[in-house]
Amino acid sequence: MSLTGFTAPWWFLLLIVVAGVVVAYVLVQRSRRRRVLRFANLELLDRVAPRAQGWIRHVPAVLLVLSMLVLTVALAGPTAQQRVPRNRATVMLVIDVSLSMKATDVAPSRLKAAQDAAKQFAQNMTPGINLGLISFAGTATVLVNPTTDRAGVSTAIDNLRLSESTATGEGIYAAIQSIQNFSAVVGGAEGPPPARIVLMSDGKQTVPQDLSAPRGAYTAAQSAKQSKMPISSISFGTEEGSVDIEGKREPVKVDDASLREIAHLSGGEFYKAASADQLKRVYADLGEQIGYETKDADASKPWLVAGTLILMIGAGTALLFGQRLP
Repeated sequence: MSLTGFTAPWWFLLLIVVAGVVVAYVLVQRSRRRRVLRFANLELLDRVAPRAQGWIRHVPAVLLVLSMLVLTVALAGPTAQQRVPRNRATVMLVIDVSLSMKATDVAPSRLKAAQDAAKQFAQNMTPGINLGLISFAGTATVLVNPTTDRAGVSTAIDNLRLSESTATGEGIYAAIQSIQNFSAVVGGAEGPPPARIVLMSDGKQTVPQDLSAPRGAYTAAQSAKQSKMPISSISFGTEEGSVDIEGKREPVKVDDASLREIAHLSGGEFYKAASADQLKRVYADLGEQIGYETKDADASKPWLVAGTLILMIGAGTALLFGQRLP
């Protein structure tokens, strides 16, 4: 029964009526006492009258007034902050499928762990979110445009295949374009739905080498900020990762620094995941952040229930103590 405000505070004018009821009750009680004292034989009254109930006879009236107060609050439309599922938003899941993702420092492999966590993220996303999927290596591919069809996204995640190079900037630019195309169709009078890019990568950009190049990750992150699409970047893997490339063992360490900077430039958040369990927890946290929002929602029902119950109790005590309603 917490409160953050009221939608119809003018109903509190009824408190004037409640105050009038209290004043009228007090005046009636005093008037009744004066009449008894004026006309009664006090000695005879003490012998034949039943024992006075004292303060307990006022309980029904007190409960009636209390119920009126609580019901007035209910009529005023109290609100309280509540977490509610978003009814409109767009999220693009951008997953790195470069050859470094076959490293086994995260069992059974980085790619398999990423697929499992991404599928769980997609399946747990609230129904009002339109979710899309992009994979990137040397180029970016839009596998699923934003949709509420979670089965299609899960199938596309299962079909991810590795390829050479890492063009992180291309992945971000593809996400921006996909969101803009979708928003142009569904925007309507309310404007485009809020959007977020979730970028998961395990290594540094290699195409182009300069992250600040026109198609580099840093430049893309700045474009995402201008388009009001913050990037939640996830750095996935460990410092010990390595893969076989043409018979040669190559180290594939994660690059936290660039992914942190991408998140910073876009106005988003950076996350670090060095294991499959950590990655699932990161996706779970993101699901909570993206899928729900805090709003001032209607909170009148508890007040209505409480007021009704108090009124019923008041009526019951009136019948019990005085064989009549107050």
